[in-house]
Amino acid sequence: MHEYNEEQADHGQPEVGFAQYLSTGHFLEATAENWESEFLQMAAYVLLTVAFFQKGSSESKKLDEPEAVDRDPRKAKGCKDVPGPVRRGGWILRLYENSLSLAFLGLFVMSFALHAIGGARDYTAEQLQHGGEVVSVLQYMQTARFWFESTQNWQSEFLALLGMVVLSIFLRQRGSPESKPVDAPHSQTGSE
Repeated sequence: MHEYNEEQADHGQPEVGFAQYLSTGHFLEATAENWESEFLQMAAYVLLTVAFFQKGSSESKKLDEPEAVDRDPRKAKGCKDVPGPVRRGGWILRLYENSLSLAFLGLFVMSFALHAIGGARDYTAEQLQHGGEVVSVLQYMQTARFWFESTQNWQSEFLALLGMVVLSIFLRQRGSPESKPVDAPHSQTGSE
């Protein structure tokens, strides 16, 4: 809000209070842009850990043995404690089997759209202050600014994920479920 008000003052515009700031494109764009990269990171993390394995990483499933997360839920239908979608089966189960990645992908799409909407509002306000014209959401999504905002965050999130996977091969944090046991060999895969 303070940055926004500084920009307002630079252009001879009135400052806004906190409640009013929450309705600006500046706030919506900045907030949604951060959410966008976080949800993309988590969706990618969930999906990539299904398909890829990294020997020695605590973040990877074991290379040579099946794990509980790979169990076929159709074999557990008779159990009374299984979630409803497992009991129902069919397309409901198929959706439930992938619900974590679908939720993160949905949150990514929502925040991507909010970033575009808020960014278009903020960009339009800037354009109007400089004698420009109103910019639609689709027009804004075609600007270098929109893609710069998105991809600068995406690259940092993926760098952090890569760091976690690689560093967990050689480094430890006692007590963390994200780390292998301190006395585990570097070649051990998984955190157990």
